[in-house]
Amino acid sequence: MGMTTIMKKVVTMGEIMLRLSTPGHQRVKQAQSFDIHYGGGEANVAIGLSQLGLNSSFVSKLPNNDLGISADEFLNRYGVETDHMVFGGDRMGIYFLEKGHSIRPSKIFYARSGFAFAGSKGAKYDFAQIFADADWFHISGITPALNEEMFQLTSLALTAAKQQGLTTSCDLNYRSSLW
Repeated sequence: MGMTTIMKKVVTMGEIMLRLSTPGHQRVKQAQSFDIHYGGGEANVAIGLSQLGLNSSFVSKLPNNDLGISADEFLNRYGVETDHMVFGGDRMGIYFLEKGHSIRPSKIFYARSGFAFAGSKGAKYDFAQIFADADWFHISGITPALNEEMFQLTSLALTAAKQQGLTTSCDLNYRSSLW
């Protein structure tokens, strides 16, 4: 019998956002309430991997308020480790989802201005510690497109991951409005 190598942990890094969805198939201008959910490409990957039985960790920056703590706890409920989450800043990114109906497509509106993760500095993240028990690092193409700080943070994280021998992957997830 051959030996099977078991993956230790996958680390993902990016922005987790608060999603406000209209109930049913209402348009935003019709809604009097919104359903709350947390999401974002890298957070969704971490949750999916955890649900498949893999150890996963999500790294980001959240505001140190009830919404930030709620987002952190949301990830933990799905088995995602958030031991290296940075807390600070005033806001988290928000997006509104208007679910499509019949021939009307779904629509998304972003409210990202001044969000906590966008102000992240590389010095706040101890990548040697973050990657210590990991063997895979995943990021999306959205993160480096957000601003110059996010580009530098992505570069720093990928360099550290490669120096520690991790496999890296990137979901290019191109958004022309960001570039």
